[in-house]
Parts: sequence; structure tokens; C-alpha cells
Amino acid sequence: MRPSFDRRAFFAVSASSVLGAVAGCAPPASGARTAAPGAAVRPPIAARTKPVPKDWSALREGLAGRLIRPGDAAYDAARRLYNPRFDGVRPAGVAYCANASDVAECLAFARRTGVPVAARSGGHSYAGWSSGTGLIVDVARMNGVSAASGRAVVGAGAQLIDVYDRLAAEGVSIPAGSCPTVGVAGLTLGGGIGVVARKYGLTCDVLESVQIVTADGRVRTCDANHDADLYWASRGGGGGNFGVAVSFTFRTHPTSDVTVFFLHWPWSMARKAVAVWQQWAPAAPDALWANLHLGHDPAPSLTIGGLYLGPRAACEKLLDPLIGRIGGRTTGRSITQTTYLQAMKIMGGCAGRTLPQCHVQGTLPGRTREGTFPRDDFRASSHLAYRPLPASGIAGLVGQAGSPGRHSILLDALGGKVGRVRPDATAYPHRQALFSVQYYAHRDGAAAWVRAARAAMTPHFGEHAYVNYIDPALKNWRRQYYGGNATRLAKVKAAYDPDRLFRFPQAV
Repeated sequence: MRPSFDRRAFFAVSASSVLGAVAGCAPPASGARTAAPGAAVRPPIAARTKPVPKDWSALREGLAGRLIRPGDAAYDAARRLYNPRFDGVRPAGVAYCANASDVAECLAFARRTGVPVAARSGGHSYAGWSSGTGLIVDVARMNGVSAASGRAVVGAGAQLIDVYDRLAAEGVSIPAGSCPTVGVAGLTLGGGIGVVARKYGLTCDVLESVQIVTADGRVRTCDANHDADLYWASRGGGGGNFGVAVSFTFRTHPTSDVTVFFLHWPWSMARKAVAVWQQWAPAAPDALWANLHLGHDPAPSLTIGGLYLGPRAACEKLLDPLIGRIGGRTTGRSITQTTYLQAMKIMGGCAGRTLPQCHVQGTLPGRTREGTFPRDDFRASSHLAYRPLPASGIAGLVGQAGSPGRHSILLDALGGKVGRVRPDATAYPHRQALFSVQYYAHRDGAAAWVRAARAAMTPHFGEHAYVNYIDPALKNWRRQYYGGNATRLAKVKAAYDPDRLFRFPQAV
């Protein structure tokens, strides 16, 4: 029995995000740039004048926030993302913007000088596209969270642990992800799969309006009646494509005690567990969310965990059929009723830590002096499962997870309220998927394992992927991320960023 379960080992940063395209961020102008289907291609803004020191000095003086440049004492800390794999990237500048006017100032600088621009919130881009060699527009200082009358106003730089903590004080929350240091912006802009999505929807489903600075420097407040196409695209179209989000207004839901559970079986039960779980979890009552984790780190492991929006006794009644159908004897079982906030800390892998400790250590915005939450060197990719796996698919999945190495395959249940929204109602298209699949690996051979595992499972899952688990190696990525919404997204891009100020290898 494991009463203090490390959620990061189990959930492996599922639902991570940033302001941008993994909501990754708008990256520098590196890599191939391709056009979305049906889009009229206009060349990216070229470097018209190479920025000189006086340009950077003028930018520094024009900001209410802080500009950090190479040679400054804080530079090495400012340029780091969550994943140490990108520690070699050296931006020309990192602007910690204090407000929307600072963001507009940064974008004007980028337009004038041709310096590539990337937006950053939590810095969790799986592809490292919340950094680059140009100007990083960091919104971590804009992290306010307030709630009243069933609404929450959340700054784009707020990290999930702070969102949960501040809303908990008001007895409310929003459906969001798990990793505590993920920025709310990327999560929302890419859709927002999370542990209460089956009950309350994706994060983007409760988004009522977004304030975003577009390429022309205008600060737009977008909702169903104002810049409606941009509002639609901001609900699953991926961050970093259309502008820099600075604030969100969400509908909230009231909170009460919930139940968190973790069930462990011997590896020999893995095939049976997958077969039962994939039928049970997507069809469970909306209040119950479940994840299945197949891991090899360093030995094979099988865990089913999740969260129930209700008391322990009711949760146990829902788990009994699952346990009975899988059979065998569990090797560990933990079913705990707790507060909503504590449940989010458990799911985020920072149970037992204080709020400041649930951050990365440091003194820059988004970090705390007491922070103990570790960075993580990983490779990852994803699928969306639209139908249950047949026996051959289950055997393949278990075989990939059980191969030697340090890696995981994570299945997260969908269905419920997520599936009751039309695929074209928001930019997030995968409404009919039964569950998401994430391939996640560490250390030597990580990239090769991720590629091989995804390739082996593509015949079973098809060509579907989640933009918040952005993968630079994907072919036909537009169709995989956006499905039938790709063409409309291209039109929104052409309308709001015709010169492609925001560009990266998988930009819309």
C-alpha cells in the first residue's frame, strides 16, 4: 500500500502545458514552416534590421516589467524551461511582462526588428517551443486569481497549483490539469484534459472570455460575441498561434470533499486490466475519472488510479465491479477521502509539500525560494483512442510498456461531459475519443522508445494526437491535432496573424 503516491511517477506530467504550442509557445523561426490546408501562405516577417544595443535598451526602458539579457546575473535561470533537455537554448532576451501593454511593446519590438518571438507561461512545452533564440515573452508575473459570482478571472501566468489554492479559499474551482507548475494559458489554449473533465468538461469548455494581444499589438477581449472566431480558436487551437493570452475568465464549480484511489496489480494482470478498464472507465458516471498506468521504471508496474467527486463509500461501490472483473489479487490499495485541494496536490505529485514547495526553486516570477518541485528530462508523444483496443492491440500496448527501459504509457479516461460537445463547437476536435494515450520516457533511449511505441500502436489508435502533448516528429500533425477544425483554424490565423509573427515548426 502506498499512502503517499508520487503523482508525477504515475501521471508523468499529463496535461502539461505552456502558453503556446503544448500548449507550446510561439517559438523562434526555426525548422520547417508549412501552411495549413487551404491557407494562403504569406512569408514570415523577415529581419529588417538587426537589433542593436540601443534597440534592446529602448525595450528595457519601455517595459513596466523586467527584461533579462545575456550577461545579466539572472539570465541562466530565466532561460530555463521545465525540461532540462532544452538548457542549451540561449534567447536574446527574456521579458517578464507586467501587463498587456508590456506584451504589446514586445510584439512591436519583434515586428520592427524581425527578432523571433516566443510566448511562455509555465515553460512546459514538450518540444521546447516556449523558448528560442529571439525574444521570450514571459507572462508569469500576470498570475492573479480572483473569484466571484460563479466566475474566476485568472492571469495567463498563473500556475495550476496557485489556481487551485486560491480558488479553494473561495470554495470553487475550474476543471484543469495536474502538474502543479503548468501555466494555465497553454493548458486552456490547447483544450485542457484534466481529472474532473468527465464531470465539468475541458478547461476550454468553461472559458467565457480571453484577453489576448494579437500580432498587431491590439489587446482584444474575445468571447462568443466579440472576435468570436479568435475565441473559438483559443479553445483548443493550441497556444502560440494567434497571439499572447494575458487573462482568462472561467465559469467555476463549487467544491467539496472528494475521494482519491490507487489500485495496484501484478504485471501478469496487465492485459486483463487494460481490457476491463477501457470498457469501464469511459462509461463510468461523470463524477468518476480514472487513469491506467503501465510502466517500466525500472521494473514493470500496473496501476489504476483516479478521483471521484463524492464520498469514499460511493467510490468503493463504483470500484468493486472493476476490481471483480479484473480479478486476481491487488498488490496495493489506497482509497482516501480528502479535500479538493489536497486531491489536486496528490494528483500533481506534491502531496506533503507546502504551497511554496510545489513550485520550482528560484526567485524569478513563477518560482519560489522554498520550491522543491523537480524539473524533468523526458520525451513524449500521444494518441487519442476512438474505439477500444482489440486483443492484439492490448497485447501490443502491454508489450511496449513492458520492454526494458524507463518509460510509461498513460491512459486517461474521457467521455462524460467532454463527449457531449460537438467536435466543431470548439477548436478541440477529439470529443468522441474514449481516452487519451501518452507515451512518456526518460533517460537513454527515450526518444527511440517513444517513436517505436507510438508507431507500433498507430494501426490500432489511428492518426489522432493531443496538441498539448505536442510532438515535433509527427507527420500530418494538423489533421492529428485538429481533425476537421484545421481549415477554420488556418483562416483564423490568416485573419489575425497574416504576416506570421507567431511561427514555429507546427504553427497553424
